[in-house]
Amino acid sequence: MATSRITNRKSKKKRKTLYTILIIATLLLSGAIVLAINLSIETKNATSKMYKALDRDKVNEDNSIKAEDSAFTLLLAGIERDEGEKYGRSDMLIVATVNPRAKKISMVNIPRDTRVFIEELGMEDKINHAYSLGGMNSTINTMENLLDIPIDYYVSTDFQGFEDIVDTVGGVDVEVPFTFKAQLTGSLKWKTYTKGKMFLNGNEALAYVRMRKSDLEGDKGRNTRQKQVIQEVITKATSFSNITKVDDMMKDVGENVRTNIPSSKYIGLIKMYQTIKSSPIEQLQLDGTNQKAYSELEKKQVWYFFPDEESLNKLKETLIINLDNSGQNAQSKISTTKLAIEE
Repeated sequence: MATSRITNRKSKKKRKTLYTILIIATLLLSGAIVLAINLSIETKNATSKMYKALDRDKVNEDNSIKAEDSAFTLLLAGIERDEGEKYGRSDMLIVATVNPRAKKISMVNIPRDTRVFIEELGMEDKINHAYSLGGMNSTINTMENLLDIPIDYYVSTDFQGFEDIVDTVGGVDVEVPFTFKAQLTGSLKWKTYTKGKMFLNGNEALAYVRMRKSDLEGDKGRNTRQKQVIQEVITKATSFSNITKVDDMMKDVGENVRTNIPSSKYIGLIKMYQTIKSSPIEQLQLDGTNQKAYSELEKKQVWYFFPDEESLNKLKETLIINLDNSGQNAQSKISTTKLAIEE
């Protein structure tokens, strides 16, 4: 009898444990379902606001995103817009090439004062004026003429969007290259950025990536800081700790970001990114000189960035190699670079 009672107690204990596990599993599953429903609703609302096709996308509806393993280009644009302006100006322009087969991402910042021919203007002027004249359509057309590569997709955001996204991922940690002061937007207060590691919120990160006058390297130094923050945002946004913040991120993105990437392709892009996110981002550089020249548009002498012809040609060649869909040329370049470092 004693043995029987002990066996029954063990059996009841096992059933109780099993019921507890089932209840917890059910709660977790229910939570996952609710989260999925909320995300799908939030994502649908956000992506409907975000999507803004280029004129050429409307003409050729078949020009959808390429196969998931095909190389493509992406233009990242930071937009500065004053009240009442139709378009504003592009304060930041970064071209990225993504090659899934070679597991390689490259980025190059095109200085906003770069002197280029703008078709819509019919003359040469600063590349950021292309956005003022015709928005993203004009900017991409000008960028393609400058680099001799197609720009497949774009993602643009204004300053508020940048701040919100940085805050949503919990701020960013950066390695400040030197001590300087910069004025914060909104409050107009001055903040001191001290050389070394610093934690920045959205407002502070915006001032950090916009500062140029106190940087001895000018646009080159600012470009480095911009890429530094973008990499940190991507890393934090895709980390496990930020999964629960996806709803908030989608709200921020929906209100302030515009892109011509169809929402139906997001899952494929996320899967693709997971396979290459551990690969270091190659930082490319466009060299040149800053000097004054006469502007037909402004009818006066203004400062321009004139790309070095040799540097521009080398950049074009590198971008073309990075977009090789076979992945062989790009991968070969990676291997050569690694060997050179190891030696």
